[in-house]
Amino acid sequence: MRVAIVDDDPSQVDLISHAISSLGHDCQGFERGQALIRQMRRDTFDFLVLDWHLPDMTGPEIVTWVRNKVEHRIPILFVTNRNEERDLMDALANGADDYLTKPVRVGELAARVTALMRRSYPAATSEVESFGRYSFDTRRRVLSIDGQAIELKQKEYELAHFLFHNVGRLLSRQHLLEKVWGVNPEIWSRSLDTHVSNLRNKLGLRPSSGYRLSAVYGVGYRLETLDEAGTAATAGAVGVGPESAPPD
Repeated sequence: MRVAIVDDDPSQVDLISHAISSLGHDCQGFERGQALIRQMRRDTFDFLVLDWHLPDMTGPEIVTWVRNKVEHRIPILFVTNRNEERDLMDALANGADDYLTKPVRVGELAARVTALMRRSYPAATSEVESFGRYSFDTRRRVLSIDGQAIELKQKEYELAHFLFHNVGRLLSRQHLLEKVWGVNPEIWSRSLDTHVSNLRNKLGLRPSSGYRLSAVYGVGYRLETLDEAGTAATAGAVGVGPESAPPD
């Protein structure tokens, strides 16, 4: 998973990042709330860790922006010096999912992050996962349409599997490249476009199939379901383009 950590104390960012990275997640740190928001306009994350007080804005203001502007509900954990019960209630009322007070206890932090990840992104419980006409045999790594196996390369299968698990969610190019290729986006950017084009053709991801795989300029791709009229049935909140200004 991709995790963003916001704290104006670099030592806290390093501590939290090290603890979460040890769980197998990729972390990116920010010292300003505005820096995170600018990044989220062109990139996507699976999990946010926020401090309450930042030099340019508050943690609750970030939560409000994320909940209003980001279509996918990202789990949010506050890690802060504020330890009054009222603070906890305010954080949860603002849309946070959990709250941890400093000093950070690494074991407790790891347990909270793992629990939130598990709750927000439950693991598949079946070897065969179905999405309408599309079925994934996760043991054999085979994708079928109406029972007919489709010949896919390994990375095409992995990309398709990740997209179908995130239907309706805008995924940045960097997010997709790190998840499927695990590499620097600059190296395999064209390969991503090629694989997306291949999936459109091989899987028929066009309005007539009930699914549409669209490019979102300057950000990445979104796989969405369509109703009989060809209208997106999974459209969520507004996007995170430049017109969506964060609080000052």
